Amino acid sequence: MKNALGNIMQQAQKMQENVKKVQDELAAMQIQGEAGAGLVSILMTGKHEVRKVTIDDSLLADDKDMLEDLVAAAINDAVHKVSKMKKEKMSEVTAGMPLPPGFQMPF
Repeated sequence: MKNALGNIMQQAQKMQENVKKVQDELAAMQIQGEAGAGLVSILMTGKHEVRKVTIDDSLLADDKDMLEDLVAAAINDAVHKVSKMKKEKMSEVTAGMPLPPGFQMPF
């Protein structure tokens, strides 16, 4: 029993170190979200910080409401991509760990 508990503690510590490493990697990543077939793009970090907004010149003469919608759509696209990347990276870290069904790692 004591040896099994020690193994579980070692696995948990290793997983914690791996989670920290993945969180650091994700924070440094830059993900691009797009809308309007690339006419609006958002560059976002893994921490959901927007680094750059790019708007094609052809949209500047168009309807303001449409441009606002495209910016919002591009931001949402970037947010969804960051979330997907986080889930994929975290599932790699927890692979093989005996976690209860439906358990979500905090990140």
